[in-house]
Amino acid sequence: MSGDWAVELHGVRKRYGRGGTAVHALRGIDLTLRHGSCTAVMGPSGSGKSTFLQCAAGLDRPTAGTVRLGGTEITGMKENELTALRRTRIGFVFQAFNLLPSLTVEQNVVLPMRLAGHRPDRRRAAEVLDQVGLADKARRRPGQLSGGQQQRVAIARALVTRPDVVFADEPTGALDTTTATEILALLREAVDTHGATVVMVTHDPAAAAWTDRVLFLSDGEIVDHLDRDDTAGGDHLGHGHRGSDHLGHGHRGGDHLGHGHRDSDDPGRDHVHLRRAHADRIAARMTSLAVPRAHAKAAA
Repeated sequence: MSGDWAVELHGVRKRYGRGGTAVHALRGIDLTLRHGSCTAVMGPSGSGKSTFLQCAAGLDRPTAGTVRLGGTEITGMKENELTALRRTRIGFVFQAFNLLPSLTVEQNVVLPMRLAGHRPDRRRAAEVLDQVGLADKARRRPGQLSGGQQQRVAIARALVTRPDVVFADEPTGALDTTTATEILALLREAVDTHGATVVMVTHDPAAAAWTDRVLFLSDGEIVDHLDRDDTAGGDHLGHGHRGSDHLGHGHRGGDHLGHGHRDSDDPGRDHVHLRRAHADRIAARMTSLAVPRAHAKAAA
């Protein structure tokens, strides 16, 4: 049933231009993602990652196919309906933060409510600011915060309306490694503790290693995926298995995380070790995707 899925794409295609100069950015994407899941989307430059996010989030319309968010089909919506949906049922986190410098932290967080014509819920704003560790920064301006703190504000803003799904576009791209880890942990907590659904476009295997599933795009198609394994028991990466999201195609076996020493006196260190191992697997898979493309260019 559609109500079981936070995100559904069926036969989604996106073409720019016509005739011999047409660019086929997406070539028939079939995908369903469960509520409360965390998914990374990766691929070489020009693979269709940005187009995928824009179509899935209702920022662009597919040439063909259907998109559903929280069981609601959005592909046939009028622009004003899409705008209202994005303000209430979708959260966005971007690399550039996109905070308004003239507003306070709290005002930035409740901005989606104001834009939707609703009275700002200051109690809810305080709740999400507490979740991201900024309860004492509500009255500050973005310019008074570090880059990591500004991204925390962006996450709070994305979560404030309890959206069906949060789309994150390179959310750690402008951050140092330590701060990026803190931001990824917050997104992970939003999924595990608060039931959020996160879809993250990233080029970074270390960021993708925090997710439940990594989808690999190439030339506008999902050509592979890599799941976290839960079969060996325990909480391998500090978060639980999210069930069987459907791709409709692609690689289904092997390359799981059912390994690693679990008897350490420091479980946190084990989680870091396993994430690093998973990041290495993701990086290797990305390299394998790039090789055929390189060969094709050489042949041309």
